[in-house]
Amino acid sequence: MKYHTLIRQALIIDGSNTPGYVADVALREGRIEKIGDLSQDSAEHEIDATGRVLAPGFIDVHTHDDTVVIRHPQMLPKLSQGVTTVIVGNCGISASPVSLRADPPDPMNLLGKREAFAYPRFADYRAAVESAHPAVNVAALIGHTALRSNHMDDLHRTATPGEITAMRAQLQESLADGALGLSTGLAYASAFNAETDEVLQLSEELTAFGAVYTTHLRSEFEPVLEAMDEAFQIGRHARAPVIISHLKCAGAGNWGRSPQLLASLEHAAKTHPVGCDCYPYAASSSTLDLKQVTDAFRITITWSTPHPEMGGRDLQDIAAEWAVPLMDAARRLQPAGAVYYGMDETDVQRILAHPLSMIGSDGLPEDPFPHPRLWGAFPRVLGHFSRDLGLFPLHTAVHKMTGLSAARFGLAERGEIREGHWADLVLFDPLRVRDVADFKEPQRAAQGIDGVWVNGVLSFSDGQPNGQRPGRFLARSGDLRKGFAAL
Repeated sequence: MKYHTLIRQALIIDGSNTPGYVADVALREGRIEKIGDLSQDSAEHEIDATGRVLAPGFIDVHTHDDTVVIRHPQMLPKLSQGVTTVIVGNCGISASPVSLRADPPDPMNLLGKREAFAYPRFADYRAAVESAHPAVNVAALIGHTALRSNHMDDLHRTATPGEITAMRAQLQESLADGALGLSTGLAYASAFNAETDEVLQLSEELTAFGAVYTTHLRSEFEPVLEAMDEAFQIGRHARAPVIISHLKCAGAGNWGRSPQLLASLEHAAKTHPVGCDCYPYAASSSTLDLKQVTDAFRITITWSTPHPEMGGRDLQDIAAEWAVPLMDAARRLQPAGAVYYGMDETDVQRILAHPLSMIGSDGLPEDPFPHPRLWGAFPRVLGHFSRDLGLFPLHTAVHKMTGLSAARFGLAERGEIREGHWADLVLFDPLRVRDVADFKEPQRAAQGIDGVWVNGVLSFSDGQPNGQRPGRFLARSGDLRKGFAAL
């Protein structure tokens, strides 16, 4: 039998959270054709994978790659760390359906300038992704703040019944065209004043489609448990699975509360499909939010429109140079972006290791001085947390980035190495794999990623992309509640 590609003698960690086994894997026409002893077979392309791990391609469940997959479809920050699928539209901000009348409001500006928002219907966005031929697969959520920006003249209030009706119509149309579900970013000023009832009404559109509800909680600080309760209430109302985005204990006063948060998650999971994603760092990154400005921990400015020369510098140092209080310096820098060193490492590890958590980078590709998670999140889980710290075995690390993610988001025939599945694969050296990007030099590719296949096409090898861009748009596949039930 002659195949297109034969990967020989790899340690296969298949994404199902079970220990690996050594076997050969044959690819043909974009799919995994055969797994086993294929020593008598041949292929056009053969790879000796002895001593290396073959895993499903990593699924980045929390990205803000909405417009970059179209404008910079090579997607090197993701491809170079083994990511083969990105989920966009998180935190209430999505590139579609959007019709801007002015510059994008904070935090939609994280996705680019006004001209980047060229998709008044979700179908337009889907078509643009397909035309761009990105290097990775793309699946998309619909942002609550994006919907608000289409229909509200003032984002600092709750929506009227008429505005909610208009938003519901756009959400329903988007779900019919293959969107995964609804995301909210209720912590941001552009959505904070949306009453729970506004989101409850919108969420009713999810029910008929079996779509998902993901949320950047209304608070990740002291009222975090109340914010989690609100999220679970919305999910139960809509009979929709709930995924809490980047679950964390934010702010020095919140450190050590991760057991409470995880107990709340576990309690909700007894009667409703819930989970969370997290990134493997004790620092967050977003726009510069005056509510988060404090001297209790370090804050680094990543970009500033009025003062671009301050990118990469600490807010404390800028304030000292200007001889003004911290808050005045922050106001002078806005609009701006920041990295907040506002988490405790013990909390990060506890959430990362929990069975209900999966991995998302939350990287910001538009940021000129990005958080290193953009380039390093997935190798950091494999190398630093699994291999070096022993936080969980390698097969669990892989599961949190593949099989678990595919099941939760209904990505059919992906996330596990099985015969007949799409050949999204990553080959890595378990002894060498590690993140290299750090807070001083954040734009550095990981080490130990030896090959990445997207839909059966080798797209990254020997530390370099090869120009292939075989990614596809992935529409929602069936009822996402079934994926949770199967876990």
